[in-house]
Amino acid sequence: MSTKYVNYSSTLAASMFCLIAAAGVAPISVAQPAQDTNLPHLEKRGAVTQLIVDGKPFLALAGEVGNSSSSSLEYMKPIWPKLAQMHLNTVLTPVSWELFEPEEGKFDFTLVDGLIRDARLHDLHLMFLWFGTWKNMVSTYAPVWVRRDTERFPLWQDERGNKLPILSTFGEETRKADARAFAALMRHLRKVDAREQTVVMMQIENEVGGSGGARDGSAAASEVFGKPVPQELMDTLQKQKDTLIPDFLKLWEDAGSKTSGTWEEVFGRGTPAHEAFMTWSYSRYIGQVIAAGKAEYPLPMFVNASLGRADGKLGTYPCGGPMPLFLDIWRAGAPKLDMISPDIYVTNFTDWCARYTQSENPLFIPETRANPANAFLAVGQYNAIGLSPFGIERDADPASALSKSYDVLGQLAPLILENQGKGTMRSVAVDAENPTQKIPLGNYILNVHFGTGRLDRPQAAPELPAGAPPRAGGPPGAVQPPNRGYAVFIATGPDEYIVAGSGVLVTFSPNSPGPPVAALASVEEGTFVKGRWTPGRRLNGDEIMLSYGLSELAAQNQTGSGLRLSGDTPRILRVKLFRYR
Repeated sequence: MSTKYVNYSSTLAASMFCLIAAAGVAPISVAQPAQDTNLPHLEKRGAVTQLIVDGKPFLALAGEVGNSSSSSLEYMKPIWPKLAQMHLNTVLTPVSWELFEPEEGKFDFTLVDGLIRDARLHDLHLMFLWFGTWKNMVSTYAPVWVRRDTERFPLWQDERGNKLPILSTFGEETRKADARAFAALMRHLRKVDAREQTVVMMQIENEVGGSGGARDGSAAASEVFGKPVPQELMDTLQKQKDTLIPDFLKLWEDAGSKTSGTWEEVFGRGTPAHEAFMTWSYSRYIGQVIAAGKAEYPLPMFVNASLGRADGKLGTYPCGGPMPLFLDIWRAGAPKLDMISPDIYVTNFTDWCARYTQSENPLFIPETRANPANAFLAVGQYNAIGLSPFGIERDADPASALSKSYDVLGQLAPLILENQGKGTMRSVAVDAENPTQKIPLGNYILNVHFGTGRLDRPQAAPELPAGAPPRAGGPPGAVQPPNRGYAVFIATGPDEYIVAGSGVLVTFSPNSPGPPVAALASVEEGTFVKGRWTPGRRLNGDEIMLSYGLSELAAQNQTGSGLRLSGDTPRILRVKLFRYR
């Protein structure tokens, strides 16, 4: 039986087909490389940055499989159809360095080709997660030939000199080996996928950062820490001083706004200097891996962050990880990095969306909970490229709340992408603790209430009972937030809206000069089919009356009518309004 490994000293195409035949995997077609301008890429369109796939904006309604799921094509076989039935259009799946290069210089494409083939069979796109030097801080996905040779590939050390299972950012040979392997992967993807564009983005490493000390305490790291901050970084920060992240600028100013000096002289003694130093070290390392990959096939590339505590306080997360406080250092150290993405499991979801959209950083959430309200908030309020609940196969049920919300967001995707960044779209989430919101949009204020009954006798959706176990999709110990009502509103004309969501009641008030009373002209329930509105029921009567205290309401310029988005399945409504005195 011929070997399944590929050595780049041999002819690539011939070797690829040999290894596939040996592994019993049907070969995928080898396309001629497309022009780079036609490849998946990020593009600034007006005030937002969008992912462009096959020449059109693309909204990634994604899910990430478990860390080990895609290590076996057989294990994935029954999962693919379930993911397709959940209305996903994209799957995030690891490609581990240990399986890709089990022997130095020999690359095994079996899993990569099989994953691409099976994704295509189910009409799904992929984002590959390169588990190279680091995955969740540690280095267990690096090949054994790397991990056993700690002289050539040095480890992070704590302040007592103990070697931790974390490959050091100061291992030059480690970085070169990771970059060579990643370049080989990207070179292969260009050959087999540039035409079909199954793979649309790449995540480089996973939740990097250190644990077990304030910083890497190895001799190599300590030597560099005692030297001046690289002039390259200082020049960049001075040049961009007017646009730096405000909290980072304050940290620099609090230390004296120095333009040269050691890390502690420039950024302050202790934790601030250690964090800045390790951030620069990780960003420089990963930036060179990215550059090697993009030289072969320039797909959009991002890194993801473990957020630590909900408040993101300095020093409470993996040291050197891609936190919003240090976005500017990451951009300086990894200039070819396209975006920095948060893994949001904490409950203050919108706070982190806001932090990671600072300084025009595009928002993509590669790990989060299977929470429909957050999906609506991310794409409608924060112009997200998409989001991806983790461990998606655990919730692979077409009847799940996430599946139903993805169905609606998929129908709305062309309209959402068209309206991102234009001020014509808003999203909202309400719950028992924050039951109302007023949303100014277009010529009206949308009064949003948590509930599913009537305003004169509301029926709020229940919270999870006290002590209820966490739902799948988060780390151990994660607590699911209370049930929420949610909606997205898109102003499609002066007196017209598309409204979609669940668990909310909505009334309208004028937001511009003219008659003071807003009334419903028509409310249609319906769907979008290939971007075209297909009306269903025309709603009236009990379906739109939210209160019968008509005299009291008239004194408030209200009519008692509005929108009721009830049930556990989000619906889409097309609403037309008129005004009278």
